[in-house]
Amino acid sequence: MSGWLWLLIAGAFEIGMTTALKLEQQDSRFLWVFLACAVAGFQCLAKAIRTIPLGLAYAIWTGIGAVGTVIIGAVAFGDPLGPVRVLLLAVLVAAMIGLKLVGSRPSRSTRDRMPSGQLEG
Repeated sequence: MSGWLWLLIAGAFEIGMTTALKLEQQDSRFLWVFLACAVAGFQCLAKAIRTIPLGLAYAIWTGIGAVGTVIIGAVAFGDPLGPVRVLLLAVLVAAMIGLKLVGSRPSRSTRDRMPSGQLEG
């Protein structure tokens, strides 16, 4: 599986983690969902950074979590989502796409420092 797919899955678990954190305020049993999402999300992020530069992966992972959490908050919990917030979320999504387009491969110096066989596709 590609690093980008692992990163998308990690972002989905990040959204699950924040949603479970909100739900845990009403029902303490959601603590286990929160912990499961946290562990799974970090495992997926760890797999993603095998082939995606760390800073790029982290920026996109947190962006996926932020955008997804705002959407879940608006849809499921009635959080406010006005035109300015939608515009700013669109800017955030555009920034994540831009980061992927300009920085999806490790630099030559990064490749030279890594042991043989650690970089894939």
